[in-house]
Amino acid sequence: MESWDVVIVGSGPAALRAAIAAADAGTIPLMIDSSGVGAASGAAPLSGLAASIDEIDSTAHREDTVSAGGDSTDRVAAARTCGEAVSVLAELERWGLVLRRRDGGLPHASEAPGHSRPRLTGCGDGTTREVTRILEEQTIKRGVARRSDLLPLSLAMDNRQVRGIVVLDLQTGIVTPIQAKAVILATEGHQGLWSSPSCGAGTGAAIAAAAGVGLSGMAHSPMHPLTVRGTDMQLPIDLLGSGGRLRKESGDDVGPEAVLEGEDCVLDLRRLESDAVPWFAESARRVRERTGLVTSMEVIPVSSSIAATTGGAPVDADGRVTFDDDKMWFTGLYAAGRSAYTGVHGAGMLPGNLLLDDLVSGQSAGTHAGNWAKDASFGGSSVVDAASNESSIRITSLSNNSGHSVGQVSASISSTMQNINGNRNESALASASSALDEIRGAGIKVTDKSSVMNTELASALHLEGMLILAGIIVRSEG
Repeated sequence: MESWDVVIVGSGPAALRAAIAAADAGTIPLMIDSSGVGAASGAAPLSGLAASIDEIDSTAHREDTVSAGGDSTDRVAAARTCGEAVSVLAELERWGLVLRRRDGGLPHASEAPGHSRPRLTGCGDGTTREVTRILEEQTIKRGVARRSDLLPLSLAMDNRQVRGIVVLDLQTGIVTPIQAKAVILATEGHQGLWSSPSCGAGTGAAIAAAAGVGLSGMAHSPMHPLTVRGTDMQLPIDLLGSGGRLRKESGDDVGPEAVLEGEDCVLDLRRLESDAVPWFAESARRVRERTGLVTSMEVIPVSSSIAATTGGAPVDADGRVTFDDDKMWFTGLYAAGRSAYTGVHGAGMLPGNLLLDDLVSGQSAGTHAGNWAKDASFGGSSVVDAASNESSIRITSLSNNSGHSVGQVSASISSTMQNINGNRNESALASASSALDEIRGAGIKVTDKSSVMNTELASALHLEGMLILAGIIVRSEG
C-alpha cells in the first residue's frame, strides 16, 4: 500500500495552492485527480480576483463581502480572507502572473457589482487559466507528485480520524487504497447538479458527506448573471467594469439584478474600452464560435445560472474539517476552495472573492496539514483496506444494477434541482425530495463492463455522489 504524508484531492487553484504550502512546510504531498494536468485551467472565467490595491486597508472590502453574503457571513473569516488579498496578488505577480495594468504601471482595478469601489484585478477573461498555470509551475518546481486519472471513491475513517483515501485508477480499472496522515479535499464545486456532472460533480464535498461530515452552506448557491442564454457558457463579470453594459431588450440600462430576477436582458459589448478588448478576446471568440454573434457589432442575450457553489465541509481558519459547532476536528482531514465552507460568502458571493477564497483557504489548509503531518504517524492500514473492499463492492453493484442509464439519471437530477432553483418553499422542497428518492430507488445502470477507461462507470460514481449532495441541499435550512 502506498503511504503519503499529505494527499490533496483536486487540480484547481485551491488544490494547487494547498500543495505548494504543504511542500513549503517540509512534506512531499501527492495530488490526485480524475482529470489531467492543466484541466482546471479550462474552468469558467466568472471574475478576476478582488483586492484592495487602492485602499488604505481591506475594511471596505470586508464590509462589501458581508453585505453580499448577509447575516450568514462569518465576519471574522471575511476579514481574514479580504485582508490577505493584496499579499496573494503580490505573490502571484512575483511568481510570474502577467496582470492587466493601467497608466502608471499599477494593476488595473475594475468596478464590479457589489463593490463600493474598483477592486477587480486579474488577466481579463484569462485570470483563472493564468493563475492555474502559474501555480502548476510552482508545484513542478517543488517536486510535488501528481497522479491523473485517479477517481476518488471514499475516505478511510477511523473514529473520526482520516487514515487514507480509496481511488479508482481509470486507466486500469483497479481500486487502489492510499494511506495518508492528512487528506485535503479541494475539488470542483457541485454546480453540475443543475446541468451535468462534467460541469462540476462536487467530488470533495460528496466523499466528505459519505464519510459522515455534516456539510454547511448548502442551501445557498449563488447565481451568475452573465450566462449566454440557451448555453452553459459563462462570461466574466469583469466585462461590466470595462465598458460592457447590461440592457433590457428595449435598450434601457439595467444592473445584474434584472437578469437574476428573470428579465430578458442582453449584454452589450459594442463599446468595450479599447484597452480592454485584447484582455477579453477569448470571450469574444467563444461567443462567436458558440452562437455566431460578433460581440463588436451585436448584443448577447444572457440569463442567470449556477456557475459555482460555496457550500461544503465546514472548516476553521486552518482548513481543518470540523464538527460539533466547530469545537472538534476530524483529525487529519482538511478542505479548501469549493469543497469547503469557510463562511466567507454567506448566502451570496461578491465578485472576485471566489478565486480569492480558493487561494487563501488552500494556503491555510496546506500549511497546517504539512506542519501537522511531520509529527503525525501513519496508522489504520486495516481501515484503509476495509474501505477499499467496500468501494470494490460498490463498483461491482453498479455493473450488476438494472436501474436507469447514466444519461437518464443525470437529466433527472438536473431537472429536479432546476425546479427548486431559488425556490425553497416547503412544497417545492417536498416534491424535490420525493423525486430524488425515486431516482435513488431506481438505481444507476452501467452497461459498459470494461475495466479500462470506463467513462460510463466514472459518470455513475459521480452521480452517486451528486445524489448525496442533492439530498443535503433539499434538506438544508435556507
